[in-house]
Amino acid sequence: MADAKVIPFDEDRERPRRAPRRGRAGGRRGGREAPVSVVAPEAPEEPTGPEEPEAAGGGPGAAEGWDRRIASGLAFLRRRLTGEYEVDEFGYDKELTDQVLMSLLRPLYDGYFRVEVKGVENIPAEGGALIVANHSGTLPLDGLMLQVAVHDRHPAQRHLRLLAADLVFMLPVVNELARKAGHTLACAEDAQRLLEAGELVGVMPEGFKGIGKPFGERYKLQRFGRGGFVSTALRAGTPIVPCSIVGAEEIYPMIGNAKTLARLFGLPYFPVTPTFPWLGPLGAVPLPTKWTIQFGEPIPTDGYPPEAAEDPMLMFNLTDQVREQIQHTLYKLLVQRRSVFF
Repeated sequence: MADAKVIPFDEDRERPRRAPRRGRAGGRRGGREAPVSVVAPEAPEEPTGPEEPEAAGGGPGAAEGWDRRIASGLAFLRRRLTGEYEVDEFGYDKELTDQVLMSLLRPLYDGYFRVEVKGVENIPAEGGALIVANHSGTLPLDGLMLQVAVHDRHPAQRHLRLLAADLVFMLPVVNELARKAGHTLACAEDAQRLLEAGELVGVMPEGFKGIGKPFGERYKLQRFGRGGFVSTALRAGTPIVPCSIVGAEEIYPMIGNAKTLARLFGLPYFPVTPTFPWLGPLGAVPLPTKWTIQFGEPIPTDGYPPEAAEDPMLMFNLTDQVREQIQHTLYKLLVQRRSVFF
């Protein structure tokens, strides 16, 4: 029988079915006419999508895919060189974040920390919302992993605009990258403008008290300040989504704080871990812990009157409610965790 003709896969249209194979008649064998053989046509094969060998193993489909990637990459470079790209009033560069910064963080997110996300459906599909999370880990990697989790796991692929401390915007290189990634100064005015514009805003109220706490106090939430984030959410009328992160506490077990060095370098703390500074730059490699990020049920704020943002008792109660919900979820996740690394 003659082989069926292979029709190249084109991702831009529906793949045609293969032509059915038919028997060959009238051939010559040994100088005399061969008997006619009638063979029933084979059933058409169902298309299996772009993972078929000819598409995934170097066939026309794979070649076209690489062509598109190369063309997209060259177009991206052209826009960067000519300045034909947009940033918002805070310096956020969406294209750079999606195509470069997120791609750099994903190997750490997927392969190293193996982040598991729960309750992502509690994040609104549209409109403003304030995500409030615990903060830990000596270096603020938890904020970056939270940003990837929201973008990659939410069905709407929403972008999280993190509120960062003043120190972030005082460091060379880090300052520019933070603004490009959508981070902004942790002040009520900027947060309210973002929320009213329908953005997702992330805040970690523990600040340096949380990220720089000793390893012996891991997963014990520090003070949440005076509840400024609650006041901001009340003014914008946006829900508050509590978020609990397990796994970040153990990446750099902080067993000491060299306060003299911290003052010398103008830092809030100078961490001493089992590997840093003893192993030099190698000691800055985080431990490959297993992370879990869980988003809790949103706490609505649109039912309160405008003057509620000035009520200190209400702000205290809502702040305490958010803090308790995060702490309770942390304990629950720790009980469910089999191991720090698995």
